[in-house]
Amino acid sequence: MAHKVRPQTGNIDAAVVFGGINMDIWGRPEGKLIPKDSNPGTVALRPGGVGRNIAHDLRLLGLEVSLVAAIGGDVYASAISESCRALGIDLSYAPVFPQLRSSTYLYISDERGEMQLAVSDMDICSALTAEYAARVLPKLQAGAVVVDTNLPEETIRYICENSGIPVYADPVSTAKAAKLLPVLHRLSAIKPNALEAEKLTGEKDPERAARALVEKGVERVFISLGSRGMIAADKKELLHLPIPPTRLVNVTGAGDAATAAIVLSGIKRLSLRETAELALRAGSITCGSDSPNAEELQEILKLL
Repeated sequence: MAHKVRPQTGNIDAAVVFGGINMDIWGRPEGKLIPKDSNPGTVALRPGGVGRNIAHDLRLLGLEVSLVAAIGGDVYASAISESCRALGIDLSYAPVFPQLRSSTYLYISDERGEMQLAVSDMDICSALTAEYAARVLPKLQAGAVVVDTNLPEETIRYICENSGIPVYADPVSTAKAAKLLPVLHRLSAIKPNALEAEKLTGEKDPERAARALVEKGVERVFISLGSRGMIAADKKELLHLPIPPTRLVNVTGAGDAATAAIVLSGIKRLSLRETAELALRAGSITCGSDSPNAEELQEILKLL
C-alpha cells in the first residue's frame, strides 16, 4: 500500500472521527439490581458508539465533523445514519456494508446509571480497513483526527503514520487499548482511564503511567480517575485535578465527552490545565444527563 502523508490543511474548526458507531440498548432497573432475575425498569434504544458519541459531542461544541465508521444493512442502519445526518455529522466517507450486522452494544446499569454488564457485537468494525483509510484520508480536511480502538490495529497504524493532522486517541477498553502501543509516539493526546493506562505502560500508579506515556512520545496525557478526578501530563508538568460537583444519573458517554473537550482544546490551543479542566467539566455535565450526549455540554464553550 502506498503511503501518502497529507499536509495539515483545511478547516481548523473541523474534526474527522474514525471509529465505532452502534445501536445502544440500555436497560436500567427501577430499584436495586437483582442478578439472575427479571428486573422491572426501562429499556431504551439509541445510536451510540465511542466514535459516534465523540462526533456528536464535537458537533455540540460547534465543530464541523466527518465520521468515518462502518454501517451495516439491517434495521438499525437507517436509524443510526439518520441520527447522524440530523446532527449535521458528515457521513460521506462512512462505508455501508449491506450484508453485515450493524454494530450493537447491549448494557445493563444499576439504578444509579453505572454500567454493571455489557455485551458488544462490533465485528463490522473490522471492515474499516487500512486500505479504505488510505483512500479517504487524503480527501479529508480538518484541524484534528480522532481514532478509537474499535478499528483494526492496521487501520489505526495507517491513520497515525500518514496523517499530517494532529491525532487524538481514545483507548475504549483495556482489551483494545494495546492497539495503540505501536503509535503512541504519533499521538497529540490520549485519554485512557487508570486501567487502560496500566495496560499501555505496566504502571499501576496513574501518575507513573502518565509519565511513562509521555516518555513513549504522547504529547499530552489525560488519565480519568472517576470520582478522583484526572491526571494530566506533558513533558513540562504533571497535574492532578479534582472533579467538579457532579450529579450522577448515567456515566455512559462521560469519557467520550471528555475526549471531545480535549480535541476542542487542542484546536483552540489551550494549556494543559485548561484542557483538563474543560474535559472534567464535560464529563461531569454528561454524568448528570440521561443521554450520553448532553445538550448542556455546550455550556463549556463559555469557559473558552
